[in-house]
This record gives sequence, structure tokens and C-alpha cells, in this order.
Amino acid sequence: MPIVEVKNLRKSYPGTVAVDDVSFHVEPGEIFGILGTNGAGKTTTVECLLGLRHPDAGSISAPAKEKIGAQLQEAKLPEKLKVREALELYASFYRQPADPVALLDQLGLTELAERKFGKLSGGQKQRVSIALALVGDPEIAVLDELTTGLDPHARRDIWKVIEAVRERGVTILLVSHFMDEAQRLCDRVAVFDNGRVVATDTPAGLMTAAGTANLDDAFVALTGRN
Repeated sequence: MPIVEVKNLRKSYPGTVAVDDVSFHVEPGEIFGILGTNGAGKTTTVECLLGLRHPDAGSISAPAKEKIGAQLQEAKLPEKLKVREALELYASFYRQPADPVALLDQLGLTELAERKFGKLSGGQKQRVSIALALVGDPEIAVLDELTTGLDPHARRDIWKVIEAVRERGVTILLVSHFMDEAQRLCDRVAVFDNGRVVATDTPAGLMTAAGTANLDDAFVALTGRN
């Protein structure tokens, strides 16, 4: 049984249809990618899934909201808040949180526990964001544009963290416009274009269907852009 199922989702704003008849499902334990350029409808879909926006039509089946952890776009915490303090604060919001100390260790943050958020590098801040998304001990982690703005080394470090999170048994919904990231990490992906899903398959399946050697070229072929 899918852990997430989205059927015929539609969401519009004045003058704009952001999501138009979107359907997909996510299997337990997989890394599922939502791929598309800016404005393709990715973030609106995720916000509907998280209950941050109410869809105009369609349905979403997912675990209770307390079983979904999320990292949305850019991490923002008070500059003087220490990493340990941030995890302890977020843990206090849940009835049965994960152990913050164990989470720091699992995500390679122990040495940064007493460092203030404002003193962290971009990659370190994103790693803290993942920890905060996991502190409620969720079944699903939604990670939105996680590596935007990071250098190549920091991006690859975050990829390793994502793979380690999946090994903990967490299903991951990865929102990205980086095709190399999706090709490396995702079991399956949904390609969004102009508010619609134009294809859903494994990265290898999409490349085979498009007759390309990488997901970048497959994406261009599927969205009809040169």
C-alpha cells in the first residue's frame, strides 16, 4: 500500500493554475523525487500535502501530520541559537520525539552541537534542517530544494545524509530541480511541468523512454524544452 497517494490535485491562485490534475503515489521506504523548474507546481503540491494550503479539488492520502517531518526551502533559525538548543526546542513540540543526542550523532552534528546557527556554513545549516525535520521521529521526511546554493562538495555531503536517513526507514519526498541529484538518489520521480505531472518512473526508466544517457536530457525531452 502506498504511504502517500495524491489523486487529481488542483490548486489555483488569482490568474494562475499552480497545480492541475496532479496524481502520483509514494511507496514506503523509497526516495521519491518531485522534479521541475521553478513555477512547475512542486512546492504548491508539497504545501497541500503538508496541510499548509487547501487544494481546490482532488484528494491526498498520507499519514497523520505529526508523522511527517519537513524541511522547506531555506533554513532560518535565530543566529545565536545553538544547534543542540534548536533540536531540544523542536523535540519539545512532540509527544514522542526522537532522541536529539542520537540524531546529532547520526547526522554528523555532534561536534557542532554547541555552535551557534549563525556561525554554520550553508551545508551545515542544511544538515541541521534535516535533523529538525527528523526530530519528531516521522514516517515521511519532505525535503524541499535541499541543496540549492551549496557548493559541489556540500551537495554531495547532503546526499550522503539523505541516503543515511532512508537507511533509518524513513520515506523521503525529495523536491528538486537538480537532475543529477534525482538520478543519484531517487528510486522513482514525478516530472512536473506547468502544474502537471508529465511522467512518473524510475530515473533509468525515464532515460530509456526518452532515449537519453542522463536525466538532464530526459527532462528536457519530456518537458519539450530545448
